Amino acid sequence: MQSSHEFIPVTIDKSHIITIGERLYTESIEFIRELVNNAYDADATLVEIIVSEDTIEIRDNGSGMDREGLRQYFNIGSQQKLYSPKSPIYNRDRIGQFGIGKFASLSACKRFEVITKRDDFAGRVIFDKEQWEKTGDVWQLPLEILPPDFRKYNGITVLLTGLDRRFEPNNIEQKIIEGTPIKAPHFRVRINNHTVTPRSLSGHKIPFLEGTAYGPVSGEIIIVSETASAAENLGIEIKVKQVTVRRELFGMETWGKAMARVRGEVNADFLSITSDRTGFIKDSPEYQEFLKVMQKIMEGVKISLQKLTTKKESRKVSRALKEALQRIYKALAANPDLSPFGALPIGDETKGMGSAADVTKKEEGIKEEEVKTEKKTKIPEKKRKKKPKVKRLTPNAIIKKIKFGETGVSCVVDSFGEDGPEVFSEETTIYINRDHPLYKRESARVDTHTLNLARLITQEIALMKDPRNPRQAFERQSKLLKDAFVERSG
Repeated sequence: MQSSHEFIPVTIDKSHIITIGERLYTESIEFIRELVNNAYDADATLVEIIVSEDTIEIRDNGSGMDREGLRQYFNIGSQQKLYSPKSPIYNRDRIGQFGIGKFASLSACKRFEVITKRDDFAGRVIFDKEQWEKTGDVWQLPLEILPPDFRKYNGITVLLTGLDRRFEPNNIEQKIIEGTPIKAPHFRVRINNHTVTPRSLSGHKIPFLEGTAYGPVSGEIIIVSETASAAENLGIEIKVKQVTVRRELFGMETWGKAMARVRGEVNADFLSITSDRTGFIKDSPEYQEFLKVMQKIMEGVKISLQKLTTKKESRKVSRALKEALQRIYKALAANPDLSPFGALPIGDETKGMGSAADVTKKEEGIKEEEVKTEKKTKIPEKKRKKKPKVKRLTPNAIIKKIKFGETGVSCVVDSFGEDGPEVFSEETTIYINRDHPLYKRESARVDTHTLNLARLITQEIALMKDPRNPRQAFERQSKLLKDAFVERSG
């Protein structure tokens, strides 16, 4: 029994080419980005994009294409750029890979026209969607040979007509910023005579450069101010060959609202991207190594963010504490009988109390003390009767002193744990626990923050006057708070 052999041709419906383009580029605006990147690969220094009501023109001054170049241009999935990954003039890393972007454009327009000039060759190819679909199995596109002087310089012009929707220049610019290498030297993109420039963010910058077995990982993370934070476009941009592929949070989803302050980009040219250029081959060893590096980098970013947040919080606490002590100072001056420090020395009314000079210069006797990690509470050894609760303060402690004559109290706002007391005193030092739940709640607003600090401080000052009689101490505290916050007429 003899067997016979036949051949089955592999065919594909022409309409599927457009469908593939539509699926690979989920947004039809993506094809503009692809055309700009083609110009970059061709060593163009300028790409002009002209957007009107129903046409888009993309014109570049790159090397252009001859007949063979046009054949490669319309060769779906051509490997030409893999064989020559560097451009000849500027030695650029070529970006385009799959050659499907032009077909994606047909999902947004009816006609795709390419005009090219390379030295003595000039030609035009018209890709009419309706005519192409009518020709059945014929896959040929008409090529019109133009006179060499049809265009003055080398390059390519792509003209899209019969748009099925309006493309806004602002949206195109956003795609160009993210999806093309506009930071590269000798390369510029203009949209309707407006030059596209990279985004510029201000804030705390964290540059990085890490080596891997597959190549370097470099970039910059920026922690912006709270006013500049935004809920949209969260995450770090991952770029391959200067083009953003996607954004990733790298664990920031557990940081709460603070993650909205973190922006930046990371460059890793060795990563393998998916065919639609929207993701990576995540099970590859290159991507796993990349994740390890980014985990290390983001740990450092989190520490920096916490420090910046604490620094801002400390400034807020310092202002509130200063205002609270100023008010308490005035209340004690008005009620010297309630002061545990005695009355004002005679003749000091115009100079201030103790080291406090004029109100506008030294803020009515409120002094800020320097905070050191190893700082210890200064209590005379002969008066110490029990082991102090506080041996050392944290670097984030806020210390201010209110002087009344030659004496006074030091007020310390520091972290003593959520389970620690809200306020306590040791000799002439008052400690306020910023970790206490009640303190956290009241510090959320400026007005309640200052009032709460004054309440805690006057409570301790009132107890210092007569610790054996708490009831009178609370009455003294009430009087001091009233005079500290109620403005008197006249």
